[in-house]
Amino acid sequence: MNSLKLFSLKGKKAIVTGGERGLGLEMCKALAGAGADIAMTYILSDTGAHATAATIAKEAKVQCKAYKAEMRSNDQVNAAMDQIYTEFGKVDILVANAGVVIGGPTKTFTMDDWKHIFEVNVQGTFSCVQAVGSRMLEQGQGSIILMSSAAGSVATRPQPQCAYGASKGAITTMTKCLASEWATRGVRVNSINPGYMMTEMVKEAGPEMFRQWEAYTPMGRLGNPDELNGAVVFLASDASSYMTGAQLFIDGGYTCV
Repeated sequence: MNSLKLFSLKGKKAIVTGGERGLGLEMCKALAGAGADIAMTYILSDTGAHATAATIAKEAKVQCKAYKAEMRSNDQVNAAMDQIYTEFGKVDILVANAGVVIGGPTKTFTMDDWKHIFEVNVQGTFSCVQAVGSRMLEQGQGSIILMSSAAGSVATRPQPQCAYGASKGAITTMTKCLASEWATRGVRVNSINPGYMMTEMVKEAGPEMFRQWEAYTPMGRLGNPDELNGAVVFLASDASSYMTGAQLFIDGGYTCV
């Protein structure tokens, strides 16, 4: 048997939230490259997101469309998911990637920022899981991939990120609870837990912060955005058919010391 066939996503339909940029965009490209049709959600640029989707569709020769949805709004999430199901017919893969990062000392951290983080990172993820997971349960199969973080398991250094870490800790536990609840019903739930990745958001921190992050990472460097691609294809495909409730740490060794 050709083992590579286990990783094929041909004929599969995938949703990637926050797919118009950063890690989400790279994962959209990876899933499309493995043969999946892609529905990406976005919040920022209508023109940019649709153009990006069109480019992916052309290069990978798959269907790829963009749908606007504010993760803090359960109504917008449900409306987007309804539209995706109407146009795609079914969904086999959900990558709940959309999230925000707000850091700062706990002593002065505002409750508005705390609420914002949890509304996007936790509530938004759960809204997507409810909308898509209920349909996956009806069809008796599906792979749900939640985007957690190394920060969901260990404290980050040197920057204080209590709220963000707490939100990602919630995602890690959500992964385990969902996996246990749906394990016998054909729906697998796993998480990807990245360390420091060289996204546009991270680049804004500047070279001094980079040097400290590199010093705390055994591999001595930040990850490239496309270094999550193998993991997302693996978790989405039949290659991980006996895997649920797992956390894949892709962090250059950050959490091993």
